[in-house]
Amino acid sequence: MLAERLVNAGIETEVYASTANGKEELPVIPGERVVVDGVPVTYFRRLTGDHSHYSPALFRQLRREVKNFDIVHIHTWWNLVSIFSCLIALKNNVPVLLSARGTLSPYSFQNKNIGVKWLIHHLLGKTLLQKCHLHATSKREADALSDLFKPKSIAVLPNFVKLPKERVFIPREISAVFKLLFFSRIEEKKGLDLLIRALQAVNVPYELTVAGDGDADYVTSLKELAGETGLTGKIEWIGFQNENKFELMQGHDLFILPSYDENFGNVVIETLFVGTAVLISEDVGLEDYVNVNNLGWICHTNPASVARHINHIAVEHRDDLVRIRNAAPGIITQDFNEEHLVKKYSDLYQNLIRK
Repeated sequence: MLAERLVNAGIETEVYASTANGKEELPVIPGERVVVDGVPVTYFRRLTGDHSHYSPALFRQLRREVKNFDIVHIHTWWNLVSIFSCLIALKNNVPVLLSARGTLSPYSFQNKNIGVKWLIHHLLGKTLLQKCHLHATSKREADALSDLFKPKSIAVLPNFVKLPKERVFIPREISAVFKLLFFSRIEEKKGLDLLIRALQAVNVPYELTVAGDGDADYVTSLKELAGETGLTGKIEWIGFQNENKFELMQGHDLFILPSYDENFGNVVIETLFVGTAVLISEDVGLEDYVNVNNLGWICHTNPASVARHINHIAVEHRDDLVRIRNAAPGIITQDFNEEHLVKKYSDLYQNLIRK
């Protein structure tokens, strides 16, 4: 979405990516430049089917073309496309802006492939990162990056979030049976296990909708956890949702995201856009934004804290739920105006180029 908006603003933008599509490959012709949603994109064949995404063709093209660009913007870390592209740009004295997207958080270092990450970071990664400019999507992420190493600079800018052009507001009362929503990819760091355990201590009438999919074995284990705790009848698992997601969000009283780690959280902005209040953990990057604008509540990443907040909100803060339903859409529309955001990104690029 960033690339689309930059092109629309008249900024010459090009995207290089591998053909990676999970464990599969994208159905594209490798090495052929195509236009996707107005953006010139070239997909390069990868030789590895895992998360390393080794793509010699991409590296060859970047070596040939990199000096024709004013800046290289890399998104995410811990794969060979990101690391070697960073190395190529820096060797050719082209400034690099890295959006880590949560991949350099303390949680990331402590979760999965710990030894490999430690080796990469200390043998090459840290040296490269100290020569890069960093883009964080929240103050929380910026603080975590600063604690890890000292880059050339760190800028905080929010994500672009794709919101409907017009919001159809359907006024409704807060439900007698408190309607809770978890809407996210289902994986360990999202904290859905915390929420399921917390529901045992919720003492108000409620129902939980779980929207999203993930690894089949992990989803099955969570459904079994719900069964073991006697919650099967109170949780509806509806799988991945897309076209109707904003109607789904608006039809619930409280959105809950008790993540162990989240550098930003687009879904929080999407939910607030339709007026549904949020309960998020202190480890979600947008917790400062939610707190300052009084658009929801912040919990700790443990079941007792999640349950306590749900009970408290359902009993004592129904007026706040109505206030947020009325106020949040206008705040989000103003703060995530695409024209304002693209100017901020453009100004950031210009400042880094001048440096």
